[in-house]
Amino acid sequence: MTFTQEYFDETRQILERIPHEAVEKMVDLLVQVRADGGRLFILGVGGSAANASHSVNDFRKITGLEAYAPTDNVSELTARTNDEGWASVFKSWLEVSRLSARDAVLVFSVGGGNLEKNVSPNLVLALEYAKSLGAKVLGVVGRDGGYTAQTADACVIVPTVNPETITAHTEAFQSVIAHLLVSHPKLKARQTKWESMKEKSP
Repeated sequence: MTFTQEYFDETRQILERIPHEAVEKMVDLLVQVRADGGRLFILGVGGSAANASHSVNDFRKITGLEAYAPTDNVSELTARTNDEGWASVFKSWLEVSRLSARDAVLVFSVGGGNLEKNVSPNLVLALEYAKSLGAKVLGVVGRDGGYTAQTADACVIVPTVNPETITAHTEAFQSVIAHLLVSHPKLKARQTKWESMKEKSP
């Protein structure tokens, strides 16, 4: 079997094992956030930060949900990292944004955060803060999901089928699930461009 065949086989296995009920719960919570006039803050680091940025665009444009990603503000992110330390950057950003119980925090992460192992402590501190305010916590994470999976109101843990490709599959499925969310009939508020264009008759 080639690597390509193996990789696509792993992808198929993951797809078959994704917990649908967790995704549907995320949809319902996001519908509630929008109805309450709340906002969505999407947190991620590395490839997950890129997925967060992409998702902010889609949530705002397609679902009409006010959404933000702290990592989109490079100046503030680097200033806070330099002056205050990496661990507190997301929590500080949420504080200035006046996070409230009406809002939600969505985490894209492979490990989900773990203070003992010093894995993404910035996610842990941000989620502790969010929970203290009663904000909803959502996640799409890999492996055992870490602190995100332990505390989230709804969380999709991308199944591990090969320990050598956990990061690649987790970050890929973050995007798959994010696109599912914004396409869901309960959330989708605006037609996307290509789906709205009718093909001309020959």
